[in-house]
Amino acid sequence: ELATTAHTRRTGPAARYGGAAAACTWCGTRRGAESVTLRGRFGCALAVLRHPASTSASSARPASQAMRTVRSLIDTQDETLTPVPPPAAGTVRTPSPRHRFWAIPLTVVALLLLTVVAVAALVPASAVSRKDVPDPDHPGQTVERAARYARTPRSATPVDDRVSFGGLEGVTEVDQDRTGDIYFVTISEPQQSLLSWWVAGGRSCDVRASDEVGCGSEPSIDFITREDKFGTQSPTQRRAISLQMMRTSSQVAQFVALRALGYDDAKILPGDVVVQEIVCITPGTTGCDEYAPADAELDPGDTLLRADGVTLDTIDDLVAQLAGKQPGDVVELDIDRPGAGPTTVQVPLIASPDDPTRTIVGIVPFDTASVQLPFEIDIDTGDIGGPSAGLAFTLTLIDELSAGNLTGGTDVAVTGEIDLDGNVGPIGGLAQKVAAVKQVGVRHFLVPTGQGEAQIARAREIGGDDVEIIPVATLDEALAALQRLGGDPLPDAPAGS
Repeated sequence: ELATTAHTRRTGPAARYGGAAAACTWCGTRRGAESVTLRGRFGCALAVLRHPASTSASSARPASQAMRTVRSLIDTQDETLTPVPPPAAGTVRTPSPRHRFWAIPLTVVALLLLTVVAVAALVPASAVSRKDVPDPDHPGQTVERAARYARTPRSATPVDDRVSFGGLEGVTEVDQDRTGDIYFVTISEPQQSLLSWWVAGGRSCDVRASDEVGCGSEPSIDFITREDKFGTQSPTQRRAISLQMMRTSSQVAQFVALRALGYDDAKILPGDVVVQEIVCITPGTTGCDEYAPADAELDPGDTLLRADGVTLDTIDDLVAQLAGKQPGDVVELDIDRPGAGPTTVQVPLIASPDDPTRTIVGIVPFDTASVQLPFEIDIDTGDIGGPSAGLAFTLTLIDELSAGNLTGGTDVAVTGEIDLDGNVGPIGGLAQKVAAVKQVGVRHFLVPTGQGEAQIARAREIGGDDVEIIPVATLDEALAALQRLGGDPLPDAPAGS
């Protein structure tokens, strides 16, 4: 029976299940063939479920041996860890105490520097930047003011991207084959922080004959006061004035360009009466010592709507209404003030400083005239203010509405105000505009002769060998300068009329 049991183990089905085979064999031998058939087979199956094992003894034993080995290591391992040997050469090592000591002060210094930079970026430059300006309460003297703003370069962009035409059929055609662009130049006057003042090499500024003086190691940046930026107006009033000046400059440029091309049907239509500035009665050495009495009631940017109840459509209406009045008389003016709306003021009249026989309100009005053209011209000025793009607008319109190439294929930057007679007037921020032209790589820059020798010399210093400064006083001089650069002359007859 032992032999039978051993044989059954070796050859029977239970041989494949290792330890479970004994249960199968024991049930069969004790209770006979029926037991073997019923319980023996089910018992064998149940034993397999309770004790799964590999089908091969040769694969099961190594696995069991490995499990016993792991269990033995866990049970017998000593709680005291074996010391880790020192790292080999070239591996990462823990910093020495000496190195850790220097890391702390260096981190503190770095954090301190970051804090200083952050604070300097928030503190306004007015905390340290100063400039001497005329004292309004003591004529002939100066007073120190905070220079919280800076006049800086902004951009130089082609004008023709902003010009469009309409209703040209049967009149003329725009020259689409031109090469070379005419650039107009802008500046900005943002409020400065202590950090930006320091980066620009800021220092205190002194008043000069011109407000365009350098106040730091950066020659193209001027620190300016609030009075330099806004004058006596509020920011809203100053903005309205600046935009009005740009609109007027655009209108004048259209008229002058078409007249230069022979369009006699271009006409000027008078516009509203808008205050540009108050008449100065007594000029001082560093400014105006006394303004007209209108200074107490009127501000630059005010639009005069009515005088003693009579509607004022143009400046001629105001002149007619003042006829017969004497200096010292009072006129009632209905005005519209930017940011405040309509109001009524009483203004004493004065004699004109230039003509004592003429009675005036004491204002210098804006040129708000508009033009009547044989076709439509639109110049997109966007949010750009001021009159300094007048000459650039004029030359671009002449170039696009005439045959040939006015610039000869050369990019030319242009700045300067232009009047109805074609005279080119000075502008502000010349030094910053030269820097902007230099940044975009334009090599020729037409500027007003009226800027004066000192400002033109400074502009040439900033431009260096990269920008040629060409002063011009009139439209004809500007056209002649472009011809010297290789541009075509204007045709003798207009392209169409």
